[in-house]
Amino acid sequence: MEEALAAHPRIGDRVRGGDRESSWSRGEQAGMDGAAADLRAALVEGNRAYEARFDRVFLICATGLSAAEMLAALRARLGNDEETERAAVRAELAKIVDLRLRKLLREDA
Repeated sequence: MEEALAAHPRIGDRVRGGDRESSWSRGEQAGMDGAAADLRAALVEGNRAYEARFDRVFLICATGLSAAEMLAALRARLGNDEETERAAVRAELAKIVDLRLRKLLREDA
């Protein structure tokens, strides 16, 4: 799981690159587009707090979520114990993998 997490950018980070995965990541985080500066700052702080608590990047399937919804989820999950959070991360990772597999299949069709 740690290796899979290492490939994911922080919520709110601008993903650069022209490869397929970078493009997908930018699209998945589209809910950050146009987010107010104070909301972006709160996500940066939330990311720092999460990483300090769990020693890994905050992972969420961001597709279809607004910046405010992502921040609310981040704040809620900060209260999780390690076991509960690991389960949440696995569930979010599964959603991302499923979404990307469907994109890949559509592209290859």
